[in-house]
Amino acid sequence: MKTDAKKKLAKIAAVFKALGHPTRLRIVRRLDEGECCVCGLVEETGADFSTVSQHLSVLKRVGVVEDDKRGKHVFYSLVYPCIPWLIDRMEERDSMTREQIAAMEARSRKLSAKKPAKGTAKK
Repeated sequence: MKTDAKKKLAKIAAVFKALGHPTRLRIVRRLDEGECCVCGLVEETGADFSTVSQHLSVLKRVGVVEDDKRGKHVFYSLVYPCIPWLIDRMEERDSMTREQIAAMEARSRKLSAKKPAKGTAKK
């Protein structure tokens, strides 16, 4: 595997690792609604200020969120809008029957087969 590909996969792995805590997932879901200050995230999660700040630091370090300092307040926003979408899809899948999952996977394989391989042009 090429070095660039390894670096890209390592970055994606770091994002998934950072999302590996329920409080961080709640933060991401809240930020999907729009930017929020730390105090709002404290209220939303029920965690104390220092805990929320630590979680935000983890998310910021891997580029999931970005901050904007305004006076005494720091507002956070979501950089990856696809993450809440992915969480929703995962929850939907967890509530599906085996037959529904098989049908969904078959549709996915069918769609993947229609896509051109990476690096090739559509004709």
